[in-house]
Amino acid sequence: MDLKEEAALGAAVREHWYYVSKAGMLARSVGACREVLDVGAGSGFFSRWLVSHGLVERAVCVDPGYPEDHDETENGRPVLFRREVPRSDADLVLLMDVLEHVDDDVALLADVLNRVEGGTRVLITVPAFKFIWSAHDDFLEHRRRYTLAQLREAATSAGLTNLQGHYYFGAIFPVAVAQRLATRGRAATSSDMKPQPAWLNAALKLVCRSEQPVMRWNRLAGLTVVLMGEAPAGRAPAVSTPAEAAAAVTA
Repeated sequence: MDLKEEAALGAAVREHWYYVSKAGMLARSVGACREVLDVGAGSGFFSRWLVSHGLVERAVCVDPGYPEDHDETENGRPVLFRREVPRSDADLVLLMDVLEHVDDDVALLADVLNRVEGGTRVLITVPAFKFIWSAHDDFLEHRRRYTLAQLREAATSAGLTNLQGHYYFGAIFPVAVAQRLATRGRAATSSDMKPQPAWLNAALKLVCRSEQPVMRWNRLAGLTVVLMGEAPAGRAPAVSTPAEAAAAVTA
């Protein structure tokens, strides 16, 4: 998750159409599970949302940017914050807008897969389409944007299996593309995600929510690529040194 973006939104992030819609997409995609390992979690927005809505019993959020390891609760359920990727028996791994921040996306994903049980579900989101690259990406320090095919290729190279992918935010894609192209060349001083008037925020939530029942069939276009897969079966999680684990999640 992009902490620069969340910092710009402040408290408004909890009701912002983009984050609420992406959380809704996530809930529809993964359903209920016991434990989630949220890699590159930042503030843990998505894990907290899943826990608070009763879809996850326990969450472990990992990010090397945390000052120290600490434990919190959300609706009485544990949300743990760790600087290093642990060996994990979680039944769901999240990488929400993480791979676009690292130099070697395949190596990071492969390292994560090496820390979980075979068959563990993994859900990845990344920004879509290089042709809409803008100051928004420069500000958030993205390395790349992806097509669905490119994300599939990276995931396959890392060892992820049983892949199912699609685009999301397709309903607003034409407007977003026009806005990005119109502001191309702008100085990279801010994210495009800003608080919106209440009426517009509500309208965008409604539009994006209406897309969710059919999003799995969208192989054409959207602002986000979504890919679900499984860690390869037949192997137990590896154990690594703290230094190796911390290096693996630098995002």
